[in-house]
Amino acid sequence: MLIQMVTIMVKPGHADDFLEAFRINYEGTRQEPGNLRFDVLRDPDDANKFLIYEVFRSEAALEEHRRTPHYQKCVSLLEPIQTGPRTKVFYHAEMADFLADATAD
Repeated sequence: MLIQMVTIMVKPGHADDFLEAFRINYEGTRQEPGNLRFDVLRDPDDANKFLIYEVFRSEAALEEHRRTPHYQKCVSLLEPIQTGPRTKVFYHAEMADFLADATAD
């Protein structure tokens, strides 16, 4: 199981562009067999700051995700509107609803 939280800051005036571009990745990722959860969150105090909560069955599933056309397209659309590089933090789940789904397969 691999969990990552990705922070993305977009330039002022581009939050709607971000949401439109990221929907491509969101919809495609939720169809991937290796994805268990994929949430797009917005900071209530900064409308240009987004947190992506991603859960994949394995590191291999994440690597497979990064090779998908929807991921590649999203990244290319986001690069010009980001204020800087995305930051990523990895975690291990201790208690979560998706743990039962991951072990059932």
